[in-house]
Amino acid sequence: MSQAPQTVALWQQLQAVAQALVQVRKGTSATVAVAAVPPHLRAGVQALLFQVLRQLGRAQALRSQLAKRAPPPLADALLCTALALAWRDEEAPYEPHTLVNQAVETAKKTKSLQAQANFLNACLRRFLRERDALVQATDHDLQAVWNHPVWWVKRLQQDYPEHWQSILQVNNQPAPMTLRVNTQKTTREQLQQRWLAQGIESQAVGEQGLVLTKARAVHDIPGFAEGECSVQDAAAQYAASCLLQGVVSRQKNANAGAGIEVTEVQEAPPTLRVLDACAAPGGKTAHLLELLDKHDQVLALDIDAARCERIAENLQRLQLHAQVVVADAAQPSTWWDGESFDAILLDAPCTASGIVRRHPDVRWLRRETDSEQLAQVQNQLLKTLWPLLKPGGRMLYCTCSVFKLEGELPVKAFLQHNTDARLLPSVGHLRPQNHSVAVSLADNLSGDHDGFYYALLEKTLLS
Repeated sequence: MSQAPQTVALWQQLQAVAQALVQVRKGTSATVAVAAVPPHLRAGVQALLFQVLRQLGRAQALRSQLAKRAPPPLADALLCTALALAWRDEEAPYEPHTLVNQAVETAKKTKSLQAQANFLNACLRRFLRERDALVQATDHDLQAVWNHPVWWVKRLQQDYPEHWQSILQVNNQPAPMTLRVNTQKTTREQLQQRWLAQGIESQAVGEQGLVLTKARAVHDIPGFAEGECSVQDAAAQYAASCLLQGVVSRQKNANAGAGIEVTEVQEAPPTLRVLDACAAPGGKTAHLLELLDKHDQVLALDIDAARCERIAENLQRLQLHAQVVVADAAQPSTWWDGESFDAILLDAPCTASGIVRRHPDVRWLRRETDSEQLAQVQNQLLKTLWPLLKPGGRMLYCTCSVFKLEGELPVKAFLQHNTDARLLPSVGHLRPQNHSVAVSLADNLSGDHDGFYYALLEKTLLS
């Protein structure tokens, strides 16, 4: 006998959102914070928390107008939660008076907040009375207007003087649900038609992607459990095909042009060795395997054992196989067998500034100095992994960052110090875009996608 779904009061959701926001402010990722929420609350809390994070700059500015001194952490988080959800009518998930009433109810029913209930009530009632004036008073605040830290806004202004505003606008919109079709099992057209027959609408993006008109749980998507598709943003889908397009064709034609007579007896093509150096959670690893022949070898590394388990789980669902190793890519002596690779994918650690629309907590978790510190890691990985590549082989350096300090600049420095490396045609910095700004970002990939940086490097043949 099935149990009836639990009814969730709004005050309970707001309580959980405020508690999660406290954790994010302490440096915990929103993913981890939401995972600690009771299952029956989790979906609603995540949706509300993500909206709060996208409007947190404005909410904090409004709180400063209402209370010059910040209240204790949980009370401040609840106050900012209510303000973030209620300050703009067109985006409010509930009527502002309802949000205020339920936030006060949260304070009354939460033991640690009861002493702050009258204070919160006074602030929020004043907000309802003076909302327009309070909002106008915060319009000069850069963080409030763009809902990103001031240093983040200024860096984008420096890196993209013509496009920084559109980047920030896209960052504050939820990302669509994009999937990559496993062409080893089906075609994009076949899967799209199958979905449409079940009332699931989608649009093609990139070479193998489908964007759902309306997001839904992955296990409700036909073909997902069978490994016919995987969740992956359109910009991330570019990596595998970009890396392999030249390597695969060269290997398959290795005997051509060498004066070797072609006979009817066809030899097996040479085995490709591919390294995915920072592989978790395994989306790009799986895509590589979907594009390669079954006899080719892929080594997937990640320094985190738990994240390596996620790689294995994803590959198992897709019925694909790679050698998954828990190891630090920057320490080849602990994992490399001495045999060079034909291709290396280096999806280097970064600030994740290009996927903020998908992970809105990132903007509040990062610090201004993070890019400089991560650039050192990126430079070290490039330097360390380059000798492991065969002459004529290719390395794809990429980051899910829009900051030039984590993309264009490390690659320029690398090319200056490595005369055996040449930069092949690459897309460079992809700025995040949705359909509302697609025209102004015409140099980007087609369709809706996150921000990324790609540089395809080839090791020149030694004379």
